[in-house]
Amino acid sequence: MASPILEEFGNKKNIPAELRDVILQSLSFYPDLKNEKIDFVFNDNIRKSVMQAQPKYTTMYGRRKWRSYIIKISRFFKLKGEKIPIQELPEDVLVGWIGHELGHIMDYLKRNNWSMILFGIGYYTSKSFIISAERAADTYAINHDLGDYILATKDFILHKADMPERYIKRIKRLYLSPEEVMNLVEDRPSGD
Repeated sequence: MASPILEEFGNKKNIPAELRDVILQSLSFYPDLKNEKIDFVFNDNIRKSVMQAQPKYTTMYGRRKWRSYIIKISRFFKLKGEKIPIQELPEDVLVGWIGHELGHIMDYLKRNNWSMILFGIGYYTSKSFIISAERAADTYAINHDLGDYILATKDFILHKADMPERYIKRIKRLYLSPEEVMNLVEDRPSGD
């Protein structure tokens, strides 16, 4: 069970019990999200991903402050040919993966509704836009002290999970490399 200190980050969040501790741990790195409504939901049909963050469409028509978000999480992960519950992945990997998705939400917070519509169009029509969006999410995570977790997630995906070569190539093409992550971590001013 999560500590009372971490529980405060569960405000306005719907979190599956199986992932509550790692999600609260990830949220603790993002105090700016404390009062944002975010639903973390299991979804068995996420296109080309394990997790996916997006605004809830029904909240896109009002004011930005009323917007809410959803992070879809695959219930199962195929690890070395075996289907296992996602919560059985290493904790640091899950914190990094969720931290990356929260980085997307940080990016969405600064966007008005029109900008979010253009973001959605760009994400589904342009590889260069996807690269920019995924790198921005990684950068938000690194800037919120999740660099070690992002590295753990990348190491797991690239070297330990026995992922299909096609998926690994996609990760290498769209996301920051481990070397780029380490450089960003090293370049961060101390005390941030």
